[in-house]
Parts: sequence; structure tokens; C-alpha cells
Amino acid sequence: MSEDFVVTDRGGIVENRHRVHAAVVDAKGRLLYTLGNPARLTLARSAAKPAQALAILETEGVERFGFDDADIALMCASHSSEERHIARTRTMLSKIKAEEADLRCGGHPSLSETVNRVWIKQDFIPTAVCSNCSGKHVGMLAGARAIGAGMEDYHLPDHPMQGRVKRALAELCDLDAREVEWGIDGCNLPTPAFALDRLARIYAKLAAAADGEEAGEASSTRGPALARIFQAMARHPDMVAGEGRYCTLLMRAFNGALIGKLGADASYAIGVRASDETRRLGTDGALGISVKIEDGNLEILYAVVTELLERLGIGSPEIRSRLAPFHHPPRVNTMGVTTGGVSFPFKLRGSKPHEDDPRPAALAR
Repeated sequence: MSEDFVVTDRGGIVENRHRVHAAVVDAKGRLLYTLGNPARLTLARSAAKPAQALAILETEGVERFGFDDADIALMCASHSSEERHIARTRTMLSKIKAEEADLRCGGHPSLSETVNRVWIKQDFIPTAVCSNCSGKHVGMLAGARAIGAGMEDYHLPDHPMQGRVKRALAELCDLDAREVEWGIDGCNLPTPAFALDRLARIYAKLAAAADGEEAGEASSTRGPALARIFQAMARHPDMVAGEGRYCTLLMRAFNGALIGKLGADASYAIGVRASDETRRLGTDGALGISVKIEDGNLEILYAVVTELLERLGIGSPEIRSRLAPFHHPPRVNTMGVTTGGVSFPFKLRGSKPHEDDPRPAALAR
């Protein structure tokens, strides 16, 4: 574990060491590879959104209010507040006959610098529909209305809608509800904390469902809903994040083979559908990957996720090359002079000693 860091340097001098935790699991939750502490209690933040969306789908609010797959993708999003995201949020509100004032999230600067520059020029002040979590909040309102619960307090931990979220999420993690801890997220909804490898387990189940496979008793009756969430994200990556954002570019590059989702303060999760690549890693089906950077650095997070995809052999070199700017972020000064780099001295630990590095010997560092 002493080597489970990403290192940034300046002129060959170590500047920062960023501790990494990661877990790679199959759809049954069996650990295949780890970094750091795969059992680290981790706030999933927005990486939990697909599981929260499952609870919304199970209220039948999606069918009742006519939400389509792009709407479901927005429920799972940490979007860039681009015009298409704001417009879709407003349309979703109209479908449930709700108003922006019903949202219990607040406005904030966009996650996109391009959008922020436009807002500044227009002297625009973002409101609740501009929240990167607006889709999730509209989904919660729809779920509350579908089960006949009041909408006013939909965000509070003891609301019936949040009770459904807590049960669905714990069951997807194969945990008792009492084994999941809860805090309050930046958008004002409850956010779960559990062992990091359980986050990977959720995403492996999403991918397994997209393959038509069952992954445990808790997900056996949820296959269609889990598959729909996976397909909604994979088919509408522009709704999940936005132009130039890692989640969108990752899912575009892999074209339906996987989904990926950011959580604030540097957590990430990926669900990979079954392929020869996943079977080579010792699973006969889907794969889940979860990552946490201890110091919350997003630039390092994206670099690590891309490095792990390479080491695990997920996707062709051509596909992964589309993520190159994230894999090896340029370290340049204001004059464009290269000042240093990013390196990955860590080694994946396998479930068996001889499996510590899954890559062919020619690729192993």
C-alpha cells in the first residue's frame, strides 16, 4: 500500500503523491484486483445516481409521466448546465406539473468553463434548474408524486421516497440497510457511504443486466430496470455530463460497452459489459470498477481511471487513445513549457499472487 500513489513531478522532483484506492469486481461481488483499501468507507456522491434512479423507476413514475431514456440519463447526470440540460429539466418538470420552486437544490456555477464564460458575459445567475443534479431532483419529485407522498419534503432523509432509495441502494450493494451510512450531498439530497468495492458491485450489476444476466437475488427481479438505466446512460452520454467532460467522452469512445460516472471529491465507477476482455480477467460476465482519490483531485482521478482501463485491457488502444489528454494531462506553465508529468508507480493486486498485473508482460511496467 506504500506504493499506491499517483506521483506528479516538476523537473523530475516529486511535487505531490496522491493516494489511490480501487476495486475491480465481477457481478457477484468477487474481488479481482485492488489498490489501496477496497473496503474504505467511501461517500459515493454522484456515482450513486444510477442506484438512486433505480428507486425512481420502481415507483413507476417514469411510465406515468412519460419520461424517456434521455430523461433517465439526466436523472443519473452531473451535467454541465448546458442549454439542452436546462431545457430538458424544465420539460421534465412540466411533465409532472411541478415548478422550479419545487426543487430543493440550488443554483451554482457550471461544471463547464465554457458555460461559465457565457454566463458571466450575460450576467446570468444560475438557479435550481441549472444545478448539475437537477435531473435527479426532478426524478425524486416524480417518484414522490407517483407513490402518493408529498413533494415538499422529498429531499429529507425520512421522506418515503428517500426510504425507497435507501432500501434499493442497500439491496444493490448486498448490504443490510443499517450497514449503509448517509450524509447530505452538495445538492441537498441524502448521499450514501459504504465500502468502495460495493460501489463497483453496483456497476457490475448494471452491466450484467444490460447483458441480460442476473447478478444475485437482489437484482434478479430488477434486470429490466437496471438494463434500462445502463442503456439510457450509454445512449445519451451527452446528458450524463457534457461537451469535453470525461464521462461523456468515455462513454462515446466505448460506444455502449461500458458506462462511467463521476462522484464529487474524486470517486468514480464504471460498469463494463461482458466480453473477451472481461473473461480474460477471470470473470465469465460483467465487470465493475470503483476508484477513490484520497485528496479529492479530479485531474488525478481521470488519469487513474484511464490507466486502470489500460492495465485491465478494457477497450482497444485506439479507443483508449481518445482519452489520452486525461490519461497524461499536460503539465505546462503559462508559456507552454512542459514542467513535469504524471506517473503511476502503483501495482494492481490480484486475488491470486500470480495475477498481480493483468497486462501481458510486454505492457507491464
